[in-house]
Parts: sequence; C-alpha cells; structure tokens
Amino acid sequence: MRSSCRHHPLLVLVLLCACVALIARPAVAEGDSGGTGVPGPSGSSARVAALYEAAAAATQQYELGRSEAEAQRAEAQRLQKLLVREREQIEALHEDLGRIARARYREGGGLPYTVQLLLADSPEELMRGHRVVSQANLAADKAVSRSRRAEARLAAGEKQAAAEWRRLEWRNAELAGTRRAIEKKLEEARWMLQGQADASAAAGACPGATRLDQPPTGSRRAWVAPVERYVLSAGFGSGGARWANRHTGQDFAVPIGTPVRAVGAGRVVRVSCGGAFGIQIVVRHTDGYYTQYAHLASLAVDQGERVAPGQWIGQAGTTGNSTGPHLHFEVRITPELGSGIDPVPWLLKHGVEL
Repeated sequence: MRSSCRHHPLLVLVLLCACVALIARPAVAEGDSGGTGVPGPSGSSARVAALYEAAAAATQQYELGRSEAEAQRAEAQRLQKLLVREREQIEALHEDLGRIARARYREGGGLPYTVQLLLADSPEELMRGHRVVSQANLAADKAVSRSRRAEARLAAGEKQAAAEWRRLEWRNAELAGTRRAIEKKLEEARWMLQGQADASAAAGACPGATRLDQPPTGSRRAWVAPVERYVLSAGFGSGGARWANRHTGQDFAVPIGTPVRAVGAGRVVRVSCGGAFGIQIVVRHTDGYYTQYAHLASLAVDQGERVAPGQWIGQAGTTGNSTGPHLHFEVRITPELGSGIDPVPWLLKHGVEL
C-alpha cells in the first residue's frame, strides 16, 4: 500500500535546506546519556524516524523533478519536429518561387517591358499576365515571410525548452545527491538503533517508549495496514526450518526503523523483549481480537496505553528469531501465541487489502 501527496515545485528549496539541516545534525540527540556522544535508544529512534521521513520526501521530490524533466524533454522534441516540418514547407515554397521565376522567364518575364509590350497581342493581355505573376509572387513572399517568422518562434521555443530541461536535470542531480546523503545517514542510524535493540532483547529489558513525532491520525480510516510501504514475505501457515510448526502470522519485509502502525483502535496489553519474537507489542482491539507486532527495533508506546488507527506504536527491526528486517504481524483471538488466525482475510474484512 502506498500513500501519495503532491509537493509544489517552490518547496524544493525548503526541502533541500531541511535535508541539509538533518544531515548536518550532530550524532547526539535527545535521550542521550552520560555525554558519551552515542545516542541512547530514544535519540536513535527519533533520529531514524526523522531521517526516514526526510528520505521519503526527498525521493518524492526527486521523482517529481524527474517527471518534470521528462515532460520538458518531450516538449523540446515536439518543437524540434515542428521546426523540421516548417523548414520542409519553406523549402517547398522556395521551389515554387523558382518555378514561378522560370515560368516568367520562359513567358518573356525576363524581357524589357517595352519589348514585352511590342510582342504582346494587346496591352490588356500584357497587364493580365503581369497581374497574375505579381499576385503569385506576393502570395509566395507572404507565405515565406510567415514561415520564417514561425521558424524563428519555434527555434526560440526549442532553445527555451532545452534550457529548461537542462535546468531540471541539474536540479534533479542535486536532489539525487541530497537523497543519497540522507539515505546513507539513515542506514547508519538504522543499524545503531538495531544494535541497541539487540542489546535490550538479549537482556530481556525493554527500553522506554520513544514518543515519535508522527502525523495526525484523526482523519484516517478505522483500519489500516500495519506498515505503509512493504513487500509481503512469509504468509500465515507456511512451513520452514525457521519455525517449530507453522508460521503463525504475516511477514512484511521493510527496512529497519520503518514506522509500525496500530491497525485499529485499541489498548496495548503487552510489551515485552527477548525470546523468539524479540521486542514485541500486543494490542487488544474494540472487537475483541488481538494483534501482535514483533521483531521491533524500538517502542513508541507503553503497556496500558490506548492507541488510535494508524498511530505509530514502534519501529520495525530484526530482533529475536529473525533472519532479516521485517515486521511479524499476527491476529489472535487471545493475547497468547497459538490462537492466531490468518491476518490477510481478517484485514480484508475490515476493508484493508494487502
């Protein structure tokens, strides 16, 4: 599932400045302890969340800029084709003028006026011939003049379109560089966060909740997917060496630090660390079902809290019995392992298609 939003091109400068500010921030964040210069769990979580959002915004701006550049390049190519056609028309007009000139010469147009008058059958015939030739010349001259003006306009438009395309390409290169710098910082912050999460899971001691600066949830739907962007991996009931029996939930392959959302309104009934699920959260929903979010890298809620649909309750990771970053999501009829049902049709019943 994806969400989309549009950014006005004038926000590019603001985005670049914000991204530079994020990149330039020192490693120490709120939640640090002891003045060691190494972020504590709270500081790492908040930094990953901020960089995650900045990377998404930078990617969106880059894709928008690339689309604009492609459109501008297509416009330049369209103008080039129009210019070619105009030049072909001018060449045809030049050929017409040549034929008119040759016809006039053959018909005596190259003779002095006095000689033409003497050779003509009558003055009226001579005048009619002159009028026909003059009108033809005038029409051809006007057509050539119009075509040349059009050629000049098209050439100017082509030049402007090419210049605009080059400007957009330059801006895209800047945006791409900013995006790469953010993603590098994000990757470093993710693995720092994961290292701290692994230490907490190994000790069986959950870190305190990090109150992430998250988007408002009041206007969202009653039920949502547990992560916004994902690749579905191991499904409910699948077998393999990683599980003692069958897989008890649905896995969402996502990077470390991806915000994990409560799928619906409810209350956090369990927060625990250690064991096969690593750092995990269990939420009881208003319809009596429970959902579990496991292998987390950080927590954004405490046990006993109420949560709203779409609220960030933690960040994905790879703690516990996990072979890579992902969210293990379960739907249960009790808070305990072993009471799980297939999450995919359950979510679909609530209007969430994975």
